[in-house]
Amino acid sequence: MANFETTTQTEQHSEEHGFDTKAIWRTFWILLVITCIELVVGMFIAPHYHPYKLWFNILYIIFTAAKAFYIIAEFMHLRHEIKNMIMTIAVPALLFIWFIAAFLWDGNSYKHLRNNYDPHHKEQTTTPVKNAPAHGEHEELPKPGAVH
Repeated sequence: MANFETTTQTEQHSEEHGFDTKAIWRTFWILLVITCIELVVGMFIAPHYHPYKLWFNILYIIFTAAKAFYIIAEFMHLRHEIKNMIMTIAVPALLFIWFIAAFLWDGNSYKHLRNNYDPHHKEQTTTPVKNAPAHGEHEELPKPGAVH
C-alpha cells in the first residue's frame, strides 16, 4: 500500500512541474512580434521621418521596456509571485531606469553649457581659417635662406 502511494505522489509531482508547451509557444510568439515591431520602427520607419524621430524613439523604448518586463514576468516567474515580491524587484528596476535617464539628461545639459560658456571651445568652432589655400591649390613653401 505504501508503494502505491509513493508512485501516485511521484506521478502527480512530475505532472505539476511538466513543461507547458502552449505557454512556451505563446511566449515565443509574443517576443517575436514585439521584436519585429522594434526592428520595423527602428530600422525602416524612424530614419525616414525626421520631424517625428523623437516619437518613434519613444515608441521604440516603450516596446523594449514592454519586452523586458514580459521577459522578467515569464522567465523569472514573477507573474506567479505575491505582490510584495513583485514590488521588491519592480521598484528597483524602475529606479534604475530613472537613474539612466537622469544621467543622460545631466550629460546633455553639460554638453550645452560647455558649448555656450567655454570661450576656447566657442573660439575654435566659430573662428574662420585665414589665408587658407583653395581646394586643389598648394601653398608655396619659402625658399631656404630667403628672408621675409
